[in-house]
Amino acid sequence: MQTVYYDLRDTKGQQKEIEDKISAAAKILRQGGLVALPTETVYGLGANALDENAVRRIFEAKGRPQDNPLIIHVSGQQWLPRYCADIPPLAYVLARKFWPGPLTMILKRRPCVPDQTTAGLDTVAVRCPNHPVTLAIIREAGIPIAAPSANLSGRPSCTTAQDVAEDMDGKIEGLVDGGPCAVGVESTILDLTCDPPRLLRPGGLPVESLEQLIGPITVDKAVTGALGAGEKPKAPGMKYRHYAPKAPVTVFTGAPEASAMEIARRVGPTSGVLCFDEYAPLFPRQEVHTLGPVADKLAQAQRVFDALRTFDASPVTEILAQCPDSRGLGLAVGNRLKKAAGFHVGESDTQRIVLGITGGTGAGKTSALAAIRDLGGVIIDCDAVYHRVLSESEEMQNEINAVFPGVFRLDGTLDRKKLGQEVFAKKDRLARLNAIVYRYMIPELEAQIAAVTEGVCAVDAINLLEGGLDRLCDRTIAVSAPSELRVRRIMARDNITEVYARLRVSAQKPDEFYRSRCDLELSNAAETPEAFQKEARLFFHRLVEDLREEKRHGGAQTGEDERKEAEEDV
Repeated sequence: MQTVYYDLRDTKGQQKEIEDKISAAAKILRQGGLVALPTETVYGLGANALDENAVRRIFEAKGRPQDNPLIIHVSGQQWLPRYCADIPPLAYVLARKFWPGPLTMILKRRPCVPDQTTAGLDTVAVRCPNHPVTLAIIREAGIPIAAPSANLSGRPSCTTAQDVAEDMDGKIEGLVDGGPCAVGVESTILDLTCDPPRLLRPGGLPVESLEQLIGPITVDKAVTGALGAGEKPKAPGMKYRHYAPKAPVTVFTGAPEASAMEIARRVGPTSGVLCFDEYAPLFPRQEVHTLGPVADKLAQAQRVFDALRTFDASPVTEILAQCPDSRGLGLAVGNRLKKAAGFHVGESDTQRIVLGITGGTGAGKTSALAAIRDLGGVIIDCDAVYHRVLSESEEMQNEINAVFPGVFRLDGTLDRKKLGQEVFAKKDRLARLNAIVYRYMIPELEAQIAAVTEGVCAVDAINLLEGGLDRLCDRTIAVSAPSELRVRRIMARDNITEVYARLRVSAQKPDEFYRSRCDLELSNAAETPEAFQKEARLFFHRLVEDLREEKRHGGAQTGEDERKEAEEDV
C-alpha cells in the first residue's frame, strides 16, 4: 500500500490546495481508510469511529491489544449528544473551558458507537483536538474520528510526521503533516461517570487547572502503577507498558540533584542517559539526550518522546532517566517515563518510606500516627501545614474571604467554627474551599516530604486522596471506625455538642470511600486509644518491613501482561 503524504504545515498558503488536501483526507476516512493526523498533543492514527472494520484496521496497523479502548475526536461540544448518553452538566462546563484542547472525557456511550471502538465498555472517551487542520478534516468528513497515537504499539508516541512515517509508511492510506506537536504528551483523561471525577491519565492539561474550575479530583492508581493481569482498562493507556524504546529504561525520582547523582553512580559504559539540561555535563562519556531545564515542564513534555525514540539509533544497552516532580505537566511527563520503564523506578532516596494516613474525623488517625512516631517516623500534619500556610499567605486569605465573606475576625484570624458551618452542610461549598486550599498546600507538602531523605514519613491528611497526595506515597492507609464511635470520640475530644459532631461526620466521606481507594485499611474498634495504638504499632512495623524488603529488590514487579508492548492514545 502506498501512503499519500499531505503537507499542510503552511495553512496560510494556497487556499484551494489546502481545501483539496483536507477533502482528500476526509474522503479516505469516510471510505474506511486510515489517515495519520496532527493534534496539539501527539500525532493520531485516525479512522471512522463508527465503522467497526475501519477501527479494526487501527488495531492491526499498530499491533494494539484489543482490550485497549480508543478516544473518538469531535469538532465541538455540539457533537456530544450524538455519541454520548446521560451527559452530566459538568461535561459542558469543561468543554466550554478546555475544548478545543488536551482534555478527554469519559462518558456513557450511545449504541451507535461500536464495541470495537470502546473495547466493549459501556463508556466512550471523547475529546476535541486543538489543531486547525484536524478540526477541518473532522468537519469535512462529518464523522467522529477514532485516533490512538500513530506509532507502533509499545514505541514512543509520534510528535512529528517524520516519526509517523518511520512507523506507519505503507500501512496506511494517508499522512497529514501539520508540523511538530505543540504540547508533546497525550491528552488528560477524566472519568465523569463517577463522583468526584477521576483522573485516569495525566496529560497535556494539568490536574491543577481542572481542580481550579471543578474542585477536587481523585487520581486512579493506574496513574502511578500498572493494572493487574485481570483488570480491564477503562481508558487508553491504563494497563499496558507504553512508549518503550528498544533499550530497557529505569526512571529515577526524587530531587533533581539526588537523582542525577544516583544515575552517575549507576551509569555504565553502554548506558544512555536522559536528564535535565543542567546535569548533562555529569555524563561526558555517555549517549545523552536532554529533557529541557528542570523548571520548564512544557519543554520536557515536548521533548520526552523524541528523546526516547532517538535512543533507538544508538548502541546503548540501557537508559537511565531523570523524572520531574508531579506538579503541572510534570505528572504527565513522569507518567510517560514510568510507563516506558514498565514502572521500573529507582528512587534516589530509597531509604525513605512515605505512608499516607487518611480517614474520617474520630476514626483514630491520631493514635495511628502516634504508633508511627513510636517507630521513629516523621509526621507531616496537613492540618498544621494548612494553618501555617494560611497565616503566612495573604493571597490565600483573600481567596477564601472572597468565597466565604466574614469568616475572618477583625484581628485577621480565621473563625474555624463559622467556616465549618459554612462548608460542612453544603458539599459544593466544601469543594470550593478545598480547591483553594489544595492549590497552596500541595507544593508545600511536596517540599516537606522531599526533605525527609530516610526513614518513615507519614502524611496525615483527611483529604489525602482528593488532594492527589496519594501519588507521593508508597502506601495509603485508611483508618476506619463505626460512625457512632466516631461521634462519641469527637464530642469528648473537641468538647462540642452531639449535633455539631454528627454534622461534621455527615459532611465527610463514608468509610467505603477511603476503603475502596486506599491500599490498606486499619480498622479501629478498640475501647481505648492506648489499645488501638498498640495494634497500630504492630501493623505499621510489619508494613514498613515489607516495604523495605520491596525497595531492596527494586520495587514491586510487574507481571508479563504489564510488560507487553502497547501504546497510548492521542
